Amino acid sequence: MEFTLTLNWSEIREFIARNLPNYFSGEMEEAHRPEIQIKVNSRRFGGGNIIHPVEIEASSSSSAAARVNQISQTPSPLREIKHFKKWFPWLIPTFVVVDTLLFIITMYVNNCPHNSVSCIATFLNRLSFQPFKENPLLGPSSSTLEKMGALDVSKVVDDHQGWRLITCIWLHGGLFHLLANMLSLLVIGIRLEQEFGFIRIGLLYVISGFGGSLLSALFLQSNISVGASGAVFGLLGGMLSELITNWTIYANKLSALLTLVIIIVVNLAVGILPHVDNFAHLGGFSSGVLLGFVFLMRPQFGWVSQRYMRTYSRSGPKPKYKIYQRALWLLALVLLVAGMIAGLVSLLRGVNLNDHCSWCHYMSCVPTSRWSCDTDPVSCVSEQTGNQYTLTCSDSGKNGTYLLDNANPSKIRGLCSQLCR
Repeated sequence: MEFTLTLNWSEIREFIARNLPNYFSGEMEEAHRPEIQIKVNSRRFGGGNIIHPVEIEASSSSSAAARVNQISQTPSPLREIKHFKKWFPWLIPTFVVVDTLLFIITMYVNNCPHNSVSCIATFLNRLSFQPFKENPLLGPSSSTLEKMGALDVSKVVDDHQGWRLITCIWLHGGLFHLLANMLSLLVIGIRLEQEFGFIRIGLLYVISGFGGSLLSALFLQSNISVGASGAVFGLLGGMLSELITNWTIYANKLSALLTLVIIIVVNLAVGILPHVDNFAHLGGFSSGVLLGFVFLMRPQFGWVSQRYMRTYSRSGPKPKYKIYQRALWLLALVLLVAGMIAGLVSLLRGVNLNDHCSWCHYMSCVPTSRWSCDTDPVSCVSEQTGNQYTLTCSDSGKNGTYLLDNANPSKIRGLCSQLCR
């Protein structure tokens, strides 16, 4: 965005005396006061990060104007200011490759033809998918995900497997789940890594994912959970807080804020559908907002300009950060550390936040006439006669009979899930 600023004579003299002390030593005649225009190009949200030097135009046919033009042709201490470094994005694509490889390994371990009666895409052999009724996302069984490191609250609390709070963000429940998360990660993450580098964005991603897993474990304690969506929502939260804390350096800030808020609201609204862990989304998003205030704070233009221009202000050197930026940094850091500690302590003590918030479950799923939010794990009573198995659902009493030549616990659990859901 370009705008023109017109200065009066006193401002012209101050400008020349401050920036060109060797030029102006006497009085200019009142009749030959030139009008100087300064054009400023401001940075746009999401655009390039190079700020061009001030452009000076003199509008006068007087000798004074000629003297100003002569100075503008001489070497000037002003030079192009590279405000922010541009990074090459390699970490986010690496995350995508790692998640994809882990999904392939998970499907190999799952081995649907060996552990299930029926499979989808059998031409993939070991990599074929569980039946739609068991896993509508085209993926492995729940037992395989649990084996690979899915978030299981009972194992975290009773077996002290806290590492599951991290490993679950690298696993996905199915092909559709993987594609949705990886496309979102590429769209959001690459731009952030270009602007802020791999260290800050990598920390933001992983810590946000941990925060999402933590909140999910405090509310959804009867189901396993996997997916990078909490970490991706952390990046969205980081974008929001980055825009807020660096508010003064953006040109089209209001439109950018409105667009970002709409994207966040729509994605959170999708989380009220069944089989979507919206608590992981909310936990990752809130962690990302706080981390954005901590990691993504930018220096102000005035401070950066001092490093490139030999100018001295009567008010002294410009501060690197504004007061409100430092205040937000401190407040966010305190809330983040306190929240993480409180959440971990509550989880390890076996606290279920649903007992303290009777309506909070609606933030993850809203029941309608078209779907139910009942996601309690199913169980069956099994009776065997030779190679014939009769399964009866514990909650509904529904039963089915199956002929199994090579029965194993995984295959029986899969049949129970298909029968009772």
